[in-house]
Amino acid sequence: MSVEVLLVDEDHDVLEIVATFLGQEDDLSVTSESDPEAALEMALTGDYDAVVSDLKMPKLDGVELCTAIREHDESLPFFLFSAREPEDVQPAAADAGVTAFVQKGTGTEQYSVLADRIRDAV
Repeated sequence: MSVEVLLVDEDHDVLEIVATFLGQEDDLSVTSESDPEAALEMALTGDYDAVVSDLKMPKLDGVELCTAIREHDESLPFFLFSAREPEDVQPAAADAGVTAFVQKGTGTEQYSVLADRIRDAV
């Protein structure tokens, strides 16, 4: 059975790269969305097992997106995937109900970490 992941990032290049790496995992199926407001609607009406979101986005940032989802669904695993330092993000992320924070970096190791965190939460 495949884990359905909604991936949210305003940067189309980042969406493509992250979707490619996560999509290489046999048990993950990725849907990408660049508009966080559209992603909110998708998360609330779709059949997703997890949401992975960038932090800094226009209209709704990742923490605001998580907060909005939590108002309707407290159990949907929500991951922030950001280049920001964890200590800069974690207090607000914890308050919003973020399941886990994974830091973007160079190389490909962060994609395996993200995939493992998704599996662990689902």
